[in-house]
Amino acid sequence: MSALKARLTEAMKDAMRAKDSARLGVIRMALAALKQIEVDERVELDDARVLAVLEKLIKQRRESVAAYQSANRADLVAQEQSEIAVLEVFLPARLSDEEVDSLIAAAMAETGATTARDMGKVMNLLRPQIAGRADGAEVSKKVKAKLG
Repeated sequence: MSALKARLTEAMKDAMRAKDSARLGVIRMALAALKQIEVDERVELDDARVLAVLEKLIKQRRESVAAYQSANRADLVAQEQSEIAVLEVFLPARLSDEEVDSLIAAAMAETGATTARDMGKVMNLLRPQIAGRADGAEVSKKVKAKLG
């Protein structure tokens, strides 16, 4: 079992002991999503894959928040944001803007990127380094600005 999945399982047990039904529901939902992938693909997920699933769940909730805000549903916005907060606990620490900029500079130097055509090379090198620690779309915008 991956370390991240083990942390989720322990957090579920802690939420059960504390009778924190809101937190318990979110953690169970995340574990169910992981289990579904393991059953469908007949694999044991590693930390990188667990992290990707958690990021996907957070992204879905952020999209829901935007939809609920446009529909003036403050109650549902608050619920989705609380679910995001529970899931973000399991992500690694976020990178600062300076750290992202230095990673971009290092990736550009390593790949020899100079034009927008080289963006794919830079992003392929950056993706594993920023996984769970920075928003890929934001990093992509920064890379595009530096190359374009």
